[in-house]
Amino acid sequence: MDKDIKKIRKSIEQRKKVRGVNPGTGSSKQLFSPFPETEEKHGYYPVFTGTGESNGKSNGAAGIAVKGILSVMLFFGTAIVWQTDSDILQKPKEWTSQVLTDEFPFAKVNVWYKETFGQPLSLSPSSTAQMDQNQEIALPVTGNITETFQVNGTGIMISPGETANVSAIREGVVIFSGNDRETNKTVTVQHSDGSVSNYGNLSSIDVHLYQFISGNQRIGSFVPNAENETVYFSITKDNDYIDPVQVIQVDESN
Repeated sequence: MDKDIKKIRKSIEQRKKVRGVNPGTGSSKQLFSPFPETEEKHGYYPVFTGTGESNGKSNGAAGIAVKGILSVMLFFGTAIVWQTDSDILQKPKEWTSQVLTDEFPFAKVNVWYKETFGQPLSLSPSSTAQMDQNQEIALPVTGNITETFQVNGTGIMISPGETANVSAIREGVVIFSGNDRETNKTVTVQHSDGSVSNYGNLSSIDVHLYQFISGNQRIGSFVPNAENETVYFSITKDNDYIDPVQVIQVDESN
């Protein structure tokens, strides 16, 4: 019986060598044999797929190729929508424009999350950030309004007269924090009611992009100098500028 087993094993090894199979590694040069052999009759079937490493590389390359094709299709699809003057494509144009230009409503989502789950998002400020809706809104910095909305066209200019902290008028999310071409160091805060407040001409900035901030929280500081003596402040809603004086009760003086 032992001799028969040895003969069978020897026969299997010889057939593997003929088929190009290395008994030690199991790698195969010939992937298919048309005739069943002894080991195949006992449940061992030919290998059709080759090595796993080459398959992994092949699948990865195929995935990248598919993503590239889909990206190109999306790009050209968007271009076709914009270049076609058809009433049918008018709504897709409006939707595409809104997606590409509108900022994600972080502040509104945060309020919805708190109302739904009873607690703020993990990235939002602590419970002390909850602002009373009836609380009066004050100017971001104490000072005199030296340029009104009617004169400026987009916002107002406030002169503190001395070094002062600049605070957010209400809680929200920072959607811009950096240098602006017109207002230099600027912070833009998005609020849950859809409005956006802008604070420009700052001397320093204390908040970062996408930070959740509370009402009256310090967002920066202002130090007057010979080149700049005023803080720029504006409010927009639905992409339209609003006179801050209509929103905030302030004493206008020159």
